[in-house]
Amino acid sequence: FIVSKFCFLISFLNCLQTCPLLLRVFTKIGGHHNDEEFAVRGKVPKDEVQIYTWKDATLRELTDLVKEVAPAARRKNAKLSFAFVYPDKNGRFKVKEVGMAYSFGNGRLDDSKTLAELHFQIGDYLDVAIL
Repeated sequence: FIVSKFCFLISFLNCLQTCPLLLRVFTKIGGHHNDEEFAVRGKVPKDEVQIYTWKDATLRELTDLVKEVAPAARRKNAKLSFAFVYPDKNGRFKVKEVGMAYSFGNGRLDDSKTLAELHFQIGDYLDVAIL
């Protein structure tokens, strides 16, 4: 387990008063996992990392956490594509891309977007393609 250590001063009290959520993160080099890899309930890809974080975590913060456990994400030219994995109205899992960040942030792309702004729902998974 990794605990998000990115509670900035402004939201520090929020982090102390709000219970963190368990975010199940799946990483893959070269592209996202596909819907079928999540099709059987209870059977998920093996490259899972579990992170305790808050819905106000940014893609930059999540990028830095992924870099701690995925060496390929530490490359200077690495780009990380984020996708939510969630059940559709029929109960089938869908993979939907929601943002992109460079391994070494430059303030561009979607670095400052939060899980909440991207409409993350507790229980969704996060799929990270390391490109």
